[in-house]
Amino acid sequence: MFEISLAERLASHFPKLKKNLGIAHLPQTPVQFISRNLKVTFLYSILLTILFIFVMQKAELPMLLIIPVFMTVYCLFFGYGIIGIKAKIRKRQHEIDREVLFVGRYLLIKLYSGRPLLSALMETSNSRGVAAKYIKEIVDDIGTGKNIEEALSNALTYAPSERLRKILFHVNNALQLGIDVTKPLESVLEEITNEEELEINKYGKKLNTLVIFYMLVAVIAPSLGVAIFMIIASFINFPITLSALLVLIFFIIVVEFIFITLFKSIRPMVSL
Repeated sequence: MFEISLAERLASHFPKLKKNLGIAHLPQTPVQFISRNLKVTFLYSILLTILFIFVMQKAELPMLLIIPVFMTVYCLFFGYGIIGIKAKIRKRQHEIDREVLFVGRYLLIKLYSGRPLLSALMETSNSRGVAAKYIKEIVDDIGTGKNIEEALSNALTYAPSERLRKILFHVNNALQLGIDVTKPLESVLEEITNEEELEINKYGKKLNTLVIFYMLVAVIAPSLGVAIFMIIASFINFPITLSALLVLIFFIIVVEFIFITLFKSIRPMVSL
């Protein structure tokens, strides 16, 4: 009872948690998520605190520090669990953005071929990719008794991708106005295509700058630096130990990993 009460109190401090859980496609209520997060956080905090105890014994630090260490670790792990929802949302957004144009064009082709909107949505939901699975969720909502407008409005609320929301908004808006869906859909797909082309152009400029910086920092500087260091060390009889070489190799690996992460992070999630 105490755990549930604590979870309810904490959930009240995160008003957007319910919506974020829906967008992340996590089938949990805010209270259930907070309760599970508290349990997992407690376990990890205990394990890490035990590790700190051994460190404190070696360093001869007072054991009273265990309490603030445990509380700090607990808060950090709990916050990480909350932030993890946004990471899942971001991942779903990237997955959908890669395929949203394909799904939108597939839906447009079905509508141009004379299919009713519901049939076009059903056929689109059977195509490949994460975005198609999201369309299937809309079809499943319609299957539970909701009309198309309600299902689309619900999808607009919980769509993780801004581009997918644009498509759904124009389709839903056309339905409510009673006009042909194909023209607004074609217009928004052209707009998304232009946005993605602009992102690719920006990516090209960023990539050129980053490649030059990579060549200087991760290729030229380490190779020339090591060569110059060895020449100078041979003149002054400076001993080069295996430990020093291992530290240098580790530093180069870290730099390479940082650049790989940067290259991945700036890559646009597009699929023209």
